[in-house]
Amino acid sequence: MRISHYRVGGHLFQVQYKDEGADDSLIPSFSPFTVHDIPANENPVFVLTVDETADVHAERIEVGQFDGSGNNYGVYQFPDGGYMIEMSNPMQVLCGILYADKEFRQCRVRLLAADTNNRNFALNNALMMAYAFATANMQTLLLHASVIRKDGYGYLMTAPSGTGKSTHTYLWYKNIPGCDLMNDDNPVMRIVDGTPVVYGTPWSGKTPCYRNIEAPVGAIVRIQQRKKNEIRRMAPVESLAQLLPAASSMKWDERVYLGVCDTLSVLISKVGIYELGCLPDADAARLCYGTIKAKD
Repeated sequence: MRISHYRVGGHLFQVQYKDEGADDSLIPSFSPFTVHDIPANENPVFVLTVDETADVHAERIEVGQFDGSGNNYGVYQFPDGGYMIEMSNPMQVLCGILYADKEFRQCRVRLLAADTNNRNFALNNALMMAYAFATANMQTLLLHASVIRKDGYGYLMTAPSGTGKSTHTYLWYKNIPGCDLMNDDNPVMRIVDGTPVVYGTPWSGKTPCYRNIEAPVGAIVRIQQRKKNEIRRMAPVESLAQLLPAASSMKWDERVYLGVCDTLSVLISKVGIYELGCLPDADAARLCYGTIKAKD
């Protein structure tokens, strides 16, 4: 059995490749996060095994069918609290099935597709869900956001898919000197010694930005398309309501949901959360940066 270790957002996890023909080449975006020297006293936050024989015939209930970026996830729960998640691509082809215990510490994934692209899709998504749900009560969030770095701070732009968060971060990059993109879709945000820190990850949507970097959070901006550029700081309760949809969570799972809410509450108490109504132009980027830039 081939075994690899990765560290994302400071958390170590392990992937075991039991299948023939399954190895690190299936997930090239994880290469910058590979770990070879592991402290003797450190255990992975979860272990995921790639196993074509993985199957569970126990009674289960359907929690729901969920869409994300055109993909579909069928979620089922076993009587002991464990999960089965079916992962289908935008063509509605079932590409893989994830099995996990109730805390997502021990996971197995069965890759059903024969082609490399759909096997990558299934393994990549299985790892993303295992990470998000295993670390949900560790003051860690996987957020649907695009992150631009400026003067050592990471600024997170959130919005529903297609609203323009990637466009806005690009406008920062193009019009505000000294910016660089940290991640364009799924960064990790952690509270580290009381400080919110954002990390690059192997998950970056359609933009291949897989950077093993980190920065303290400068601010978070919820973007809306409008006919003029305007920005305001949101109140804490409003901020929580706006950020919850951006966090990977399971509302029916108490451990996960309470962990996400607690982490968001700390985040909101530490950094500014803003609403930006904007056009896709340079003035919007300048207005946003000028308003939210972190003060040392």
